Amino acid sequence: MKLAERMKMLRLKKGLKQEEAAKKLGISMSAYCRYEHGEREPNASVLWRMADFYGVTIDYLVGRTDTP
Repeated sequence: MKLAERMKMLRLKKGLKQEEAAKKLGISMSAYCRYEHGEREPNASVLWRMADFYGVTIDYLVGRTDTP
């Protein structure tokens, strides 16, 4: 599973809209949408925030492992 797919799955699991997730992560709505649609890759600091926010490892988030 790719980063974009994991992001969407984790966001939906939390019951959030893209706008809400972006706000909680401190990034723009457009950046979040681009990440979730696979149009852009987040930098390391954004990946750390996402992993912390969703309660998973970065390896899980980027698809290197299936263990959250």
